Amino acid sequence: MAENEWLSKDFYKVLGVSKDASEADITKAYRKLARKYHPDLNKTKEAEEKFKDISEAYDVLNNKETRQKYDAIRQFGMGGARFAGGAGNGGFDASGFSDVFGSMFGNGNGGNIRFSTSGGGPTNLNDIFSMFGGAAGPGAGGRGGFGQQGSPYGQYAQYESAPEPENGEDRTSKIKLTFRQAVKGATVSLSVDGKKFKTHIPAGVKDGQKIRLGGKGKPGRNGGKPGDLYLHVSVAADPKFTMSGHDLVTDLPVTVGEAVTGAKVELKDIDGNPVTFKVPAGSSSGTEVHVAGKGVKNGNAFGDLIGRVQIHVPAKPGLGVKHAAKEFDKASGDFAAELAAQR
Repeated sequence: MAENEWLSKDFYKVLGVSKDASEADITKAYRKLARKYHPDLNKTKEAEEKFKDISEAYDVLNNKETRQKYDAIRQFGMGGARFAGGAGNGGFDASGFSDVFGSMFGNGNGGNIRFSTSGGGPTNLNDIFSMFGGAAGPGAGGRGGFGQQGSPYGQYAQYESAPEPENGEDRTSKIKLTFRQAVKGATVSLSVDGKKFKTHIPAGVKDGQKIRLGGKGKPGRNGGKPGDLYLHVSVAADPKFTMSGHDLVTDLPVTVGEAVTGAKVELKDIDGNPVTFKVPAGSSSGTEVHVAGKGVKNGNAFGDLIGRVQIHVPAKPGLGVKHAAKEFDKASGDFAAELAAQR
């Protein structure tokens, strides 16, 4: 923003602070207003304009040098001082503004500038600027006004705030895994904005789980961080195995005799390798038999492979099997009656 526009901007009023407010008070006021009017939080057009105003005010008042210039220029424009060369009595000493205007006068001796509330001389900021080599207004003639392109004082012309860093937005994507990939973990290829990359899916991922890939979202702006990519995982069901935490669970079919007397029962794991379960005597359907270390990897350890006993009988038992079953019930004593009472 050009300094010759500062006359119409009361930055102290915009931030709601007094003219002698400290830097801490200015920062506190700005943050409070920014939270209220930031475009990400307040989507109205009025909020957008308000946010621009408070950002502009903060950029000027938060910097000691630009605040001093702003106060000096406002002092000119409010009619509280008139330019008068020399050092007359009763004048207002402008030595405090020498860093702003000193170089505009001979030998850089800004301390000899005086301002007076009476007497002749230019009466407004445009007149003062015209003395420095051209008119202040953008449409005026001359060599170029104060703060305009081509002016020797152009270094003070604009005080525009640097764009705020904005983090990139997050992305979402879907990925479907086989049950074995979910159990073992897998390296998969993905593509974002036409760029392919590989990532590792950890062992034990569940159906419906989300995996965050940091920095793989949309790029940030003005130096902001990129967003993240969230993978929504879908795991295909397996006809034999399920996961329970880091354990793998499967049905373990046994005969009546194996359940009663106990037995070593062999079953293939998820890799197709044979595993032996030691079924204890007197097992009923639902009894769980564990084989340690054959489940899902968990850090440096593994869960268990769990076989759930399922007692099976022939679908079409012959007379001999039926007679043996009745004799078994008789030999079991009160077991059949106790079981019936539970039903």
